[in-house]
Amino acid sequence: MSDRTVDAPAAQAAARPGPVQIVAMVARGFAMGAADVVPGVSGGTVALVLGIYERLVTNIRTGASVLGHVVRLDVKGALARLREIEWLFLIPLLAGIGAAVLSLAHVIEVALEDHPVPMGALFFGLIAGSAILAWRMLESATAREVIVMIAVAIVAFFALGLTSGERTDAALWFVLIAGAIAICAMILPGVSGSFLLLAIGMYELVIDAVNERDLVFIAVFGIGCVLGLALFSSALSWSLENHHDLVMAALTGLMLGSLRVLWPWPVGTEDTGLAAPGEQWGLALVIAVVAFAFVVAVAEVARRYGQLEDAELHD
Repeated sequence: MSDRTVDAPAAQAAARPGPVQIVAMVARGFAMGAADVVPGVSGGTVALVLGIYERLVTNIRTGASVLGHVVRLDVKGALARLREIEWLFLIPLLAGIGAAVLSLAHVIEVALEDHPVPMGALFFGLIAGSAILAWRMLESATAREVIVMIAVAIVAFFALGLTSGERTDAALWFVLIAGAIAICAMILPGVSGSFLLLAIGMYELVIDAVNERDLVFIAVFGIGCVLGLALFSSALSWSLENHHDLVMAALTGLMLGSLRVLWPWPVGTEDTGLAAPGEQWGLALVIAVVAFAFVVAVAEVARRYGQLEDAELHD
């Protein structure tokens, strides 16, 4: 990762965001939350498009390090690390995510059920555009990065086709693991947590636990989320700092491979096979192209806005 990227969070924190920047961060969080509600779409992808991905990972890693100090009973160290977190970045972002999940979950669920082909095409275009943006973030693309991208795309394409049947019950240790796996999608572009739960047969169990207020299940799942986020964010942040181009190439491949999940014409709801384009193919094509163009346009605006912010910080 370049020095400019590593120093960005510190520079942004020093600027202390004003009301407009905070509202903008809530809006970004809302966009991430809306994506997390949709099966097959990752909030991490939205964070990547909006230009806050690496900053988010860095702050999550800092928060994860607090757990290490707590385990060692190092209260002073834990407090010091807590002060390093950009709270005026994270709190508005989390508020936006929560607002989106609460307000849009039912709306998007109904849209997916009533208009599966247009919605599938919309998300297909969004992820395809995000993959292009991820590739453009490489500092120097060589044959090595191309090979990594293609290999990851192929593995992801076939791996995401291996869904298992829904479980009727699960041991608490497996619930813990499910939480750790699902939360990774929050910071990993290309795969949604809901789809990962579906792939390991835990989706309906988690939904039922939430609806029935199964506090033991929810608590164990939440602990798994915290542990998974702490471990994975640290590994991902280290990888971005030391092997930036390889990681971005792999993430690009992951997003390309995950397009399988969003193909508008699956063989069936319980099958991961892909059918040829059928009804509404013209509408689906238009929607996908518009969604692709929208992502690229938003990213360009975010890039220019970021350049303006950097210029203001240096003035």
